[in-house]
Amino acid sequence: MEYSMILGVEGIKKTILYGGTGAKPKLVTGTKVTFHFRTQLCNDERTVIDDSKKAGMPMEMVIGNMFKLDVWETLLMSMHIGEVAEFWCDVIHTGLYPIVAKSLRRIAVGKDPVDWHIHTCGMANMFAYHSLGYDDLDELQKEPQPLYFVMELLKVQQPSEYDRESWALNDEERLKAVPVLHGQGNKLFKQGRYEDATLKYKEAIMCIKNVQSKEKAWEAPWLKLEKMANTLTLNYCQCLLRMEEYYEVIEHTSDIINQHPGTMKAFYMRGKAHMEVWDETEARNDFMRVLDLDPGMKKTIKKELAVLKMRMELKNEEDRLKYKGMFAKIASEQESLELENPDQEIPEQTCPEQEMENPEEAPAEEQANSMHKTSEEMTSAQSDPEQTTTAQSSSDNVIPEQPTTQDLTPEQATIEETAPEQFNTNHTFAAQSDSEETSPSPEPMCPEQEVQDTESSDQMTPGNSPPINES
Repeated sequence: MEYSMILGVEGIKKTILYGGTGAKPKLVTGTKVTFHFRTQLCNDERTVIDDSKKAGMPMEMVIGNMFKLDVWETLLMSMHIGEVAEFWCDVIHTGLYPIVAKSLRRIAVGKDPVDWHIHTCGMANMFAYHSLGYDDLDELQKEPQPLYFVMELLKVQQPSEYDRESWALNDEERLKAVPVLHGQGNKLFKQGRYEDATLKYKEAIMCIKNVQSKEKAWEAPWLKLEKMANTLTLNYCQCLLRMEEYYEVIEHTSDIINQHPGTMKAFYMRGKAHMEVWDETEARNDFMRVLDLDPGMKKTIKKELAVLKMRMELKNEEDRLKYKGMFAKIASEQESLELENPDQEIPEQTCPEQEMENPEEAPAEEQANSMHKTSEEMTSAQSDPEQTTTAQSSSDNVIPEQPTTQDLTPEQATIEETAPEQFNTNHTFAAQSDSEETSPSPEPMCPEQEVQDTESSDQMTPGNSPPINES
């Protein structure tokens, strides 16, 4: 193993673990290098923080492209192709590593390091570090310390040996590429190739965000780039509307509105997206906000509100018919079930007041007790007419139902079986006779009932009624 200092660079020690082959490659601005790396803490365990081999994806970096961890350029320029070396780097070189590591980890799991990142291998978009989200990186950021970097140089490509993507451009080249990508996106949009257009818009936005990350927020250069990015974002949202990605439109336009609440086009775009997802209130609010920001849009907004009203009326009618059909289907299924099981009675739910008003629906045991009590009252009524009169007067002339056989005495049961008509007729006459004597104003009856009672009273007299105990 070779142990040596890298000349001219303070705070770096290099140990060659495996020698490379051939001459040392010439690394100039624009040269792309591909390598594996492993980052370790300077403790006894040499705790591994990150390892590109475990992530299954090598690192790519373009020399001179202002990579945030610029010490890596220095390390790679000292290596041969195929070489494996370990570098100890003092804290003066490792302060930004937690920020870079966050982006590397997001890329390793297929996430974008920034909102508009496209290339899953490039390290150019390492600027979205508002929060790290990893405990070990947060600790390392709070207390910076020296680190070990173990690197293996895999491949070196000169600028003319590969097609340079936007992430591999420098800032000047990125700014020149933005209007070209913008024009290509517009052309694709007019051709109806919305998905291809979104790729062009996103790539242009990525270029702007990379340059903007090096500017101080909310100052003139930063705001100029922000305006360019918002214009491209709204074009991107226009494509999403055609692709029916309405919720994504709402998300992106809301981000713009939160940062720049005076962006009229963002409100208009979001209003159209809200209309497409049947959110009438939010759509109307957005359209009215457009009028506040630009009264010249009155004619356009009036048309959009008319369309919104018509769409909501149609939607409400569709919902009404849908639910009506649903209830009709349930009723049809219920009717079909009843036809299939005609003998099955469907119990009805009754409230306590209904049970009191319908005594015939009382439980069978209560009905039986009531009938037995009525039978005893009838027997006593025949032996004591005055008592019968009092009982009937208190019950408001209601004729009790016939007792069942099981509630009668054996003798009474025999009478009921042999002469039911005689028993009923005699009881009816007694009830009517006593009622006439004690009730000066009997309750009104229907005409049919009056005729029936008159006929029965003409045919039956106390003299010709059969004896009750005849057997």
